[in-house]
Amino acid sequence: MSISPSNAPPDAARFIKERVRTVENWPQPGVQFRDITPVLQDRRALRTLIDLFVQRYIDENIDVIAGMDARGFIIGPILAYELSLGFVPIRKKGKLPYRTLSQSYELEYGSATVEIHEDACKPGDRVVIVDDLVATGGTMMAGKILLERLGAEVVEAAAIIDLPDLGGSKLLRDNGVPLYTVCEFGGH
Repeated sequence: MSISPSNAPPDAARFIKERVRTVENWPQPGVQFRDITPVLQDRRALRTLIDLFVQRYIDENIDVIAGMDARGFIIGPILAYELSLGFVPIRKKGKLPYRTLSQSYELEYGSATVEIHEDACKPGDRVVIVDDLVATGGTMMAGKILLERLGAEVVEAAAIIDLPDLGGSKLLRDNGVPLYTVCEFGGH
């Protein structure tokens, strides 16, 4: 079973996008930070967002939801709960207490390393990776690499926001990772 390529329904996508706040020059000059906090604060927006993801995956053969540190930890566990699945955190280096695998990557304003517990999932597990947005794609690619090192299959990456001008969605797709996003913003 494969997930059909599609976008969020236009009305729902617009509803979510209108609630994303843009913070200029944060965390450094020239960056337009897309803040999902207003989406989370608005009960209708949060419900709409979670429902979009649930409807996307409810009939799919998924074993685990993996969330990227840190905002993937907000949506990921809710989605896992709604789908009666387990949740796997992929954390910034040094935050997990058990034996880990690590992967470094570049992001739009620096570099970072993420880690996963070595027993986070089983070989053959079908996983959806969740984060708040896709910028350069480095975070999700690092998550994909870690999950595949454990023997899991990354079925899809999912995010609230795509920033296509930063090239991350293209990077993911070029590397065989289907991507589902609710809305997109042009520019940086």
